[in-house]
Amino acid sequence: MFSNIVFGNNEENSLLKSCHFGEFEKARNELKFITNPKLKAQLETYINIVQFGDFKDINLEQIALDTMDNSTRAILKINKALKYYLQEGNETKAYQLLKESLNISESSKNKTLICLSSRLILELYSRSLFTINDISYQYIIDNYLKYANEDFDKKSAYLYDFKITMRYFYKDSAQVLAKKYKKVNALYANDSLNYNTAKLYLSNSGYHNRITKNIDSSFYYIYKAKAFFSKNQGYFTTEKHIATKINLASLLFIQKKYKQSLNVLNEITFNSDDYIFKILNSYVNLYKFQNYKALGDDINALTYQNKALTQQLLQNQTKNLQVVSEYETKYETEKKQRKNVELTAQIETEKREKRNLWLGSAMLLMFGITTAYLTHKNTKKKQLIAEKEKELETQKLATILKEQELTTIDAMIEGQEKERQRIANDLHDDLGGLMATVKLHFNALKDKQTPELYNKTNELIDEAYHKIRTVAHAKNSGLIAKQGLLKAVHEMADKISVSNKITIDIIDHGLENRLENSLELTLFRIIQELITNVIKHANATEVTLHITNHVDSLNLMVEDNGKGFNPSQITIKSRGMGISSIDKRVEHLNGTMTIESATNQGTTIIIDIPI
Repeated sequence: MFSNIVFGNNEENSLLKSCHFGEFEKARNELKFITNPKLKAQLETYINIVQFGDFKDINLEQIALDTMDNSTRAILKINKALKYYLQEGNETKAYQLLKESLNISESSKNKTLICLSSRLILELYSRSLFTINDISYQYIIDNYLKYANEDFDKKSAYLYDFKITMRYFYKDSAQVLAKKYKKVNALYANDSLNYNTAKLYLSNSGYHNRITKNIDSSFYYIYKAKAFFSKNQGYFTTEKHIATKINLASLLFIQKKYKQSLNVLNEITFNSDDYIFKILNSYVNLYKFQNYKALGDDINALTYQNKALTQQLLQNQTKNLQVVSEYETKYETEKKQRKNVELTAQIETEKREKRNLWLGSAMLLMFGITTAYLTHKNTKKKQLIAEKEKELETQKLATILKEQELTTIDAMIEGQEKERQRIANDLHDDLGGLMATVKLHFNALKDKQTPELYNKTNELIDEAYHKIRTVAHAKNSGLIAKQGLLKAVHEMADKISVSNKITIDIIDHGLENRLENSLELTLFRIIQELITNVIKHANATEVTLHITNHVDSLNLMVEDNGKGFNPSQITIKSRGMGISSIDKRVEHLNGTMTIESATNQGTTIIIDIPI
């Protein structure tokens, strides 16, 4: 039968490739060219699964496998495996069916189905919590590469190798994982944004978050993946879109941007109660609990903690019931087989009855043990909730103390600004006026003194007068209130560039509208301190200041071509007043500051502030 139908020709291969990249309309058009009705029916079911998660056409009991060719049998087993895993979370059954599909494909030397079965087994490995056998895992990778007749299959093999290595990181060294990361990214370097590249970006984000601890790179790749998965292109794309949002929320939580993390989580909706979406929903509730806990919202924190724990308990119950169901199925199968065997002697009948009784007792005992275990575990969970409530009260007190500390800092900054205003007024109004009067009196002595002495003394008085005006204007915070942050920074840069033999370039974006006045004032003081540090310590000739408004955050970046330094040598004790002042101001604004520098290679300081 298989000799008459060669699966893996251009039509079938193109159809499965179209499904892989979410081109479902194209796949349905290619379905018209399949002549075998049973194969066509199973391929249509496969399209419905990967596009809509639709399992209604899969009848697990009434399809006769002996009337099918090998290709149709392999696709049927794949469809059954997807149903068992995606709907019920039965990893063991799904793995068994995928292995059967792979064996059928290998016996027929069907490259297309070997690749599809291998890819789905590796996908299950990358998701599963059961222990992976090293030999089996390596065999699937090697076999996949051996039969891969499409470039995207070869790349997929290396992508899964990287993903699975990272998940089971204890099996390989950091150097091995880094090599796999470089290899797979090099393979996809010239590819446009598609399902495979988006999955790679999602894995890259996890790699930098967990392994390199580079949070900026993790954000960079999560947003690249989000750009693709935000388009609703099928069942698996929807799943990945939700997973991407959950990962983004976790990164925002790491940065202590709790409200932004909650906003992302609140955007997530679930239109299916399949097993994989239940798992994702439990993660959503877990991160909501952590964010509300960090914000000091005890009621919501406890609510979502209970939801997460309840979902976890139900999932554990499902797993245990699956184990019981498997034993019951085996028991029923054996029972039916025994009924078909002719009873040759009464002794054999008695033995079978005793065996049945033993099996039944064993099943009841196992069920009782499982129930007792789950009940005990639920009791432990309740005790944990009570302990967490106590911990939340302690954290609430710490939050109140933190708010008092921030109020003190606000008062300190307000006092500093008033003192600067007073000094500026005194310098300008009192000392400046006095110097002007001295100059008038001095002019009266012009005819009584020698011209040379007069000219020299007059120049010195002019210089002193202008310096006093410069100090007064530089320290006068009213400049911000009247003209705005951007113009004030430009004027400061122009004055410093002239007087300090240093070129300062200002590059701004998104600052067409004014910010809140107190925020502009604090930002101006931060920029003043940064530029002052460059002038004092960097020996730089060029400075570039980037100011970018991202709607929900403001980014400051100061780059100089000075002598640089080793940031690791800066400690709390060795920090100067400038760095400490900047730290306090940035912390007061709930922002973050990053210093990147190296000897003789200049310095870059990056500040991100939520607005």
